[in-house]
Amino acid sequence: MPVAPHGRHLIAGEWVAGSKTFETSPADGPAHRFAVGTAEHVDVAVRAAEAAFEVYAGCSREERARFLETIADEIEVRGADITEIGTQETGLPAARLDGERGRTCGQLRLFANHIRKGDYLDRRHDKAMPDRQPAPRPELVMVQRPIGPVAVFGASNFPLAFSTAGGDTAAALAAGCPVVVKGHEAHPGTGEIVAEAIRAAIEKCDMPVGVFSLVQGGDRSVGQALVQHPLIKAVGFTGSLAGGRALFDLCAARPEPIPFFGELGSVNPMLVLPRALEARGEEIGRGWAASLTMGAGQFCTNPGIAVAIDGEATDRFVQAAAEALKQVDAQVMLTDGIARSFNAGREMIAQSDAVRPVMVAEAEGRQASPALFETSAANFLENPQLHHEVFGPLGLLVRAASAKEIEAIARALEGQLTVTLQMDDADIAVAQALRPVLERKAGRLLVNGFPTGVEVVDSMVHGGPYPASTNFGATSVGTLSIRRFLRPVCYQNMPAALLPEDARD
Repeated sequence: MPVAPHGRHLIAGEWVAGSKTFETSPADGPAHRFAVGTAEHVDVAVRAAEAAFEVYAGCSREERARFLETIADEIEVRGADITEIGTQETGLPAARLDGERGRTCGQLRLFANHIRKGDYLDRRHDKAMPDRQPAPRPELVMVQRPIGPVAVFGASNFPLAFSTAGGDTAAALAAGCPVVVKGHEAHPGTGEIVAEAIRAAIEKCDMPVGVFSLVQGGDRSVGQALVQHPLIKAVGFTGSLAGGRALFDLCAARPEPIPFFGELGSVNPMLVLPRALEARGEEIGRGWAASLTMGAGQFCTNPGIAVAIDGEATDRFVQAAAEALKQVDAQVMLTDGIARSFNAGREMIAQSDAVRPVMVAEAEGRQASPALFETSAANFLENPQLHHEVFGPLGLLVRAASAKEIEAIARALEGQLTVTLQMDDADIAVAQALRPVLERKAGRLLVNGFPTGVEVVDSMVHGGPYPASTNFGATSVGTLSIRRFLRPVCYQNMPAALLPEDARD
């Protein structure tokens, strides 16, 4: 039977209706109505999270690990329903959603294993030195402790991996923090089913009901109420630069400012170095086209800019990319609004005197087709608007005059999630000059690959200097992301019976 959502919020274990509803705009299939979130819903959910905090934070790491694993199990039980409604709401193919569900469950289990090991606690112990001169030293124990209720915003482009039970939620729950999620209005049915899975896990693991709530989308006042609630201690966000910056400013302006961990946008430049360009420029061009158009270009790691030294090899590179892009059919975008924004961004680029169109395919409505433009390094450096992300399948080739000009472009870049070097062994000297520049610009540096596709492992960094993210020292993917929701506490001369269990080991 087709999935029929009930359209309510999950607040402290109860499904709660609202006085107002909104209708979804699915890519395919029937529309459904969902309750509109309000500041009152947010207040009840956050107060329930605060009430649950001491109990949940006091659970053992093993209890929290089993809870995370049970959430993953319950999501998998509902896998077919999640894929069905997810494809309808977003237009993403079933294979993509199946893979994203696997990633979501995988990162929940990754965090379960991570907290069992206990390394993330960064425990430190300095024994007392009562006979030290000229003054004795007290006994000092330090351990990382959970910070309190965390707000998480669902992302439009990842209905599973960066939304209801996605990376931010998994990291916060692993840390010992209750979570209140503001669901994204682009995929509320998907969020509802995942919330059902979390609710079932709460019951099976006998967790406090306030440990998780989902407030479905509403207008901006809902997000504002969530980040400004005095009981919220941190925020996880993946979305637009404008929306994220507005929430970041609200967090900073609170009477008690709180950290806002926002992943906001990136053009993920790809620098094609001379020897690699000569040896395999056409192959790199075809690979760039495939990465640009993956998922209709709706990945935060989409490599929107390529830089290469002008010449015949670059002509072949761009021709190969253009020919590959011509073979890509129009693709459905996640929402009508994202499609409009893509078209507006493409038109802004097309109307600039600083660029030349190479290949522009038209599409209608909610669909998007690829576009490829090129410009000179001088024009790129003089026109900052060319540096900004156009969310969708659009690429810009920047033709540099020399390796020095490539370095000048690298120095002019704003913060990025990723930067890629396409290089051969003979390019090492050029790459060595670039590496110290690039590591200040991005959270992840790649060689001879493409940035679309983020491994969920201990060593991954998904973040970078602003505007890629609002906190250059944090990541939203990988086990290090748990540190966003912890703070170090030092216990001086504390009897063992008063120490948290994690500090006694």
